[in-house]
Amino acid sequence: MFLKHLSIKFILIVLTGFTTMAQSEITIKNDAEKEIIAVSDNAKPAAVILKSYLDKAFSSPFLIESERGNSEITSKIILEISNKEDQKLANNFTIKTDETNIYLIAPNEKYLRYAVYTLLEIWGFRKFTSKVDYIPKLDQVSFPKNTDKINKPSFEYRALFYPDAYDEAFRDWHKLDWHLDDFGIWGHSFDKLLPAKDYYKTDPKLFALYEGKRRPESLCMTNDTVTSIIIKRIGEIIAKTPDPKFYSVSQNDDAIYCECSECKLLNEKHGGPQGSLYYFLNKIAIHFPKANFSTLAYLQTYQPPTNLKIAPNIYPLFCPIDLNRGKSIANESNSKNVIKTLQNWNAATSHLYLWDYTVQFSNYLSPFPNLHTFADNLKLFEQNNVKGLFVQGYADVPGDFSELRQYLLSKLLWDTEIDIQSTTADFLRGFYGAAAPSIQKYLSLLTANQQAGNQYLDIYSGPIQSRNTFLSPEAMTQYDQLINEASLAVTKDNLITPRITKLRLALEYVYFEQSKFYGKDKHGMFTINEKGLKEVNKGLNERVRVFSESCKENGIYELSEGGLSPDQYYKEWIEITKNTTNHLGENIAVNFITAPAEDFSAKGSYALVDGVRGYKDFNSNWTGWYGTNPEIELITQNLEFCRMRINFLDDQRHWIFIPEKITVYGFRNQKWELITVNSFGNLTASESIIIKNWELTDKNFSMFTKIKLVIQNQQELPFWRQRKFKKPMVMLDEIELYKK
Repeated sequence: MFLKHLSIKFILIVLTGFTTMAQSEITIKNDAEKEIIAVSDNAKPAAVILKSYLDKAFSSPFLIESERGNSEITSKIILEISNKEDQKLANNFTIKTDETNIYLIAPNEKYLRYAVYTLLEIWGFRKFTSKVDYIPKLDQVSFPKNTDKINKPSFEYRALFYPDAYDEAFRDWHKLDWHLDDFGIWGHSFDKLLPAKDYYKTDPKLFALYEGKRRPESLCMTNDTVTSIIIKRIGEIIAKTPDPKFYSVSQNDDAIYCECSECKLLNEKHGGPQGSLYYFLNKIAIHFPKANFSTLAYLQTYQPPTNLKIAPNIYPLFCPIDLNRGKSIANESNSKNVIKTLQNWNAATSHLYLWDYTVQFSNYLSPFPNLHTFADNLKLFEQNNVKGLFVQGYADVPGDFSELRQYLLSKLLWDTEIDIQSTTADFLRGFYGAAAPSIQKYLSLLTANQQAGNQYLDIYSGPIQSRNTFLSPEAMTQYDQLINEASLAVTKDNLITPRITKLRLALEYVYFEQSKFYGKDKHGMFTINEKGLKEVNKGLNERVRVFSESCKENGIYELSEGGLSPDQYYKEWIEITKNTTNHLGENIAVNFITAPAEDFSAKGSYALVDGVRGYKDFNSNWTGWYGTNPEIELITQNLEFCRMRINFLDDQRHWIFIPEKITVYGFRNQKWELITVNSFGNLTASESIIIKNWELTDKNFSMFTKIKLVIQNQQELPFWRQRKFKKPMVMLDEIELYKK
């Protein structure tokens, strides 16, 4: 797909850095003989690529020859794979010139292709996405004479997990590695190497002793049988797939680790749970000295081991997951420990890799203004001797600004010193055409609003948490105006209009999510009709349906990591519209005797009687108490009702459980009277999100001026969710009062 909206003026700007006086340049003209020389057979594939692009830019074709010839009049582009022994594994390529010719020299075919794509970019060619190229129409190309530049990447390994990284041509152009090819085993791998489903019931001692119980979520690092099984399994994998660069031997995605006496001794000796892990990994690495093993430095193994030498074929993959993504690490005072940890890792290994998190995984479509941090963070990683990066994005889901994000990160992974502003402007002009100025204003305003509000950007946050800062209703109106401007600028461009439509999906998503939160209030999804009942704003259901369809048209098959599909989102929306209530207690005064957790008290006490029930997302309309017992006063003032309903959330993955019991008191004659005590019974393990309601009927409720609820949270986490430093949370929403 070619774009025709970039001007020749733009190409001249691109070439300015390489243009001097005519006599100091090599010039290849359209009307002259044009040759590409492939010095050897293994240079020909790169020559074919170069020819295919140049032939589209020039009106007459280039020729591919295998010999240089004797002519010194016609300039040639000479492609060569170096046969020097000391350069075969070099992680670089050279572009140089003499008085006549341009030379592209690389140690292998892959890096020769990289040289070709670099030369093409110098001459104004672009690959913005896997489907959107820019091919300039050229009469000539120029290059300075007598130059010699070695092009070397900032990082030896550069993997990007965004939609277009699945495309080999896009990866090749942008000089990216691909972890799905490069790893014989990838990511969290304990359960792949020693599956709990196969071993836990018959031999639980293979697994971690944690908080006094054997747990299938991790392994015992000092059990010789564990080592033997994993060595055998890795041997089978290497025999079957011997070519990958790495094999991951990594903890599962959990904070559990072994505390048996042997593991505990190693952990105490070597600085924490990482001690027994690297003791175990060293044995694996020594057994396979020619293989390279990666392992995640993650959660409980975040820090390097102390007083323990890491085997030279182990590549720790440092995972700084808990960061404020709204500020670069160097500019965030609370992130200074990350730099210190990087320095500690450098003392422990010469093969430090890093896993960077660059999007909001809980909301792929919610605006996440962190683009301004990319360059500073990658420079910091390079300065601290990080050798390789795995940059996690939306995977194969084209989330908000996925095209720009993957483009900028690709460029930075190769060269952290690029001018990020001019690179961004280049992309916006090429991808959004006449809409680029409005899109640039939108991006700038997002960032400015985020910085002005000093909003902490969490990869597991969302539109509701940002409703008072960069996603406030006032800010959303400004963004909407800018997207409207962008749409008007490309009304007649059928290629670019869908790209603007995709950007609007983010604003729609924010509006829908926040409207659930606001409920019947301003900016909410409900209005009150003439009968005093709640009904959905006119046209809103259809708007959500159109949003769902548009997501599917754009390849957005899930709205968060492992989350709802667009169809499921629409279905859930309809369920929420039907899950309404109109009760007598709406808007009564409520006092918190025990304050809820700060992160889960967004509407204050009003949230419990706002007439809008919480649904399955704990971020929206639920009030939570973390490790404490809720005590709540309802100022009922002898309200005539006889039935009370309270809704509780059971979301065990997030440590949210139904309470142990509830005690209800009534206040009259200046004293509290016990009305009832109710126990909820034993917890049962569940992976589902369930809303459970509790009801109490009492004809004497109206005799009291106040009702007090004392809710007993779980005293401790159930064993299947027990983790260090975690506490049970109880969440409730909408205390409903009825006459019958």
